[in-house]
Amino acid sequence: MRLRAGLALVAAGFFSLAGTALPAGASASAPQSADASSAALSQASAGSASSRAGVQVPVADPSPAAKKLFTIRDDRVTESSGLAKSQKYDGIYWTVNDSGDSARVLGVDTTGKVKMVISFKAEVRDVEAVAVDRDGTIYIADIGDNKANRDMIEIYTIPEPEQLGDAENVSYHRYDFTYPDGAHDAETLLVEPGTNQLYIVTKSAKGGGIYAAPPAPSRAGTNELTKLAPAPAGLFTDGTFLPDGQRVVLRTTTGVSTVAWGEAPALVASAKVPAAQCTSVALCESVAVGQASDTVVIGSEGENSAVYQVPVPAKQAAATPPAASATPKPANGNESSTEPAKSHNLRWILIGAAAFAFIITIITFPPGRRERLDRMAENARLTGQSPRTPHRRTHS
Repeated sequence: MRLRAGLALVAAGFFSLAGTALPAGASASAPQSADASSAALSQASAGSASSRAGVQVPVADPSPAAKKLFTIRDDRVTESSGLAKSQKYDGIYWTVNDSGDSARVLGVDTTGKVKMVISFKAEVRDVEAVAVDRDGTIYIADIGDNKANRDMIEIYTIPEPEQLGDAENVSYHRYDFTYPDGAHDAETLLVEPGTNQLYIVTKSAKGGGIYAAPPAPSRAGTNELTKLAPAPAGLFTDGTFLPDGQRVVLRTTTGVSTVAWGEAPALVASAKVPAAQCTSVALCESVAVGQASDTVVIGSEGENSAVYQVPVPAKQAAATPPAASATPKPANGNESSTEPAKSHNLRWILIGAAAFAFIITIITFPPGRRERLDRMAENARLTGQSPRTPHRRTHS
């Protein structure tokens, strides 16, 4: 009897523990957990979409807003093939005419008037570019080679004049260069700020190249150029370093491109030029540092050529990801998320144990006291013996 009572108490205890193992609101925790999981998945999907928008999906290059600065109206400028901002005179741009002109540079102000012409006695073939370094030295690049058959190309240097006005027969220096891989056509000369390192970007429909001159080219012999890297895609007709020395803007027949400079120059962004800037693609020609910060000026060949100012092309900023939720989160999110599952499992373990104890009690417990007495009486009747009287414990 005591064993039966004990087992019954054990079963009751298991059922009691099963009831307390899961809080009152735990029965709703499974649906809530599912809802939370769905919400988390939605947030994760949104975050993933933002990530794709900000990182993987390319951002379109911006189209610059153009501002017309002036038009060159002078009979001496018929094929402006390059532009370079003066270091010594505010508002002056140096330009050169394409093949067929003599060895000279022309200074144009921001109204389009030619303020000075500087000439030097050299035999030039196809001048395509002009540049100015920080020291006020003008570089005239005789590098055009449409048929790619020149044995060498030349770059001339002259100083910016001490005062505005025409000058003839000025002193100059000549530097001869050859390519390491045969002749190339080119229209772009770059002078790196600070170091005055020279670079030439070739022009080819099959893909141009970027070539570096020796750090200190010699005037005594021919200097061999070194190929630095392939040029970005495009037919480049001019280029310029920006004042920071870290970026280059290259002019193509259809637009301008910003290139991050280094051992492996990389294209950053490109933009179309105004349709009115060039009367034909063949006349889209020159680029130089602009008057305002982070701008360039672009010009064209032909008589009465217009000069525009445009922003330096820059890649648009990536989309900002959504702000993180302000709702505080548990210190250990994993433990918190598994707690309802643990309580749910414990509850069913205790219920199973209680049910097992109850079944064992039913099967194995001996019959009750009344059933034993009835059986003893039946045995006595059949055997003719008097039934035994159960002993009772007496209390003193």
